[in-house]
Amino acid sequence: MRRTDSLQLRLFGMFVLAIALAHLLAFIWFHSFAAPPAPPPPPSASWLADHPPPPPVGSPGPPPSRFAGPLVPLVLQLLALIVAAWLGSRLLTRPIHQLSSAAERLSQDLDSPPLSEQGPQEVRQAALSFNRMQQRIREQVSQRGRILTALSHDLRTPLSRIKLRLEQIDDSALRSKLAADLNEMAGMLDATLTYLSEQSSHEPVQRLDLLALVESLAENAREQGQPVEIFGHCEPLPTRPLALRACLNNLLGNALRYAGHARIELVEGPHEVTLRVVDHGPGIPAEQREAVFEPFFRLEGSRNRNSGGIGLGLSIAREASQRLGAELRLEGTPGGGLTAVLRLPRPSV
Repeated sequence: MRRTDSLQLRLFGMFVLAIALAHLLAFIWFHSFAAPPAPPPPPSASWLADHPPPPPVGSPGPPPSRFAGPLVPLVLQLLALIVAAWLGSRLLTRPIHQLSSAAERLSQDLDSPPLSEQGPQEVRQAALSFNRMQQRIREQVSQRGRILTALSHDLRTPLSRIKLRLEQIDDSALRSKLAADLNEMAGMLDATLTYLSEQSSHEPVQRLDLLALVESLAENAREQGQPVEIFGHCEPLPTRPLALRACLNNLLGNALRYAGHARIELVEGPHEVTLRVVDHGPGIPAEQREAVFEPFFRLEGSRNRNSGGIGLGLSIAREASQRLGAELRLEGTPGGGLTAVLRLPRPSV
């Protein structure tokens, strides 16, 4: 029966077998190397008179075996128990390692293969619960995607109607203010939907020319009159192109928004590629450089798009970097400004 195939019973059987084996080894040792039984009591004087002792043998008796003594069976028992303890610890930790690896894969890709539902009863139950959790997460993400699509459509329609009705307002100043408010609402909607869609997007790993991607983003910025310089180079690497583009696009946009210019530096390493987006703008205080990655967090305490967006650019960049398995942090630029440092791992081939 499968109910009897549990981890507890396996460990119990393993240690019972180890104890039995240890006793069997001790029994074999005592049977083979133990000291002979004690000699019989000495005969009486009358018996010796009638039976004189044999002449002494010239050669001494055999020396005692080096395996004699109580230490040998104790060592054999200890070795048997150590082997059983090692096998038992392996049996206990293997499903934990498998579950940890599956959780790590799930954090990076919801479409990762499910756990194998085999092994002892406790392991099968844990794998079954994990696979059910993964399925529920997939369903929730899929449902959220459908809600986002419907929300985007349903909100854009009334906003478009309001924009058309603005043209009927005679007061040009009021019409301009209302149009600016509507544009801000549309921008907030677009940024929020982009942030939520980035969280639920999944893509396979592909080989990408990072230098070509950086040059493309820099060329787009130059066409809009925003100078961007590029230094360094790197070889193509396996990564998720859409997530990397979203991360770099938001880092570069943040630098251009506040400083009006940016410099991108590429440093090739043996195990990673370091990319820096450097600007000489107002910068961010050291104690708030981690808080700015929170959604809708803005240093100036307002949500006026004229003063720097709605506070989702760096959140999208951090979200994308996590899907890339990269490290993203902010540093101060020497001489003033802000430097975003992105460390991309280069998987070994």
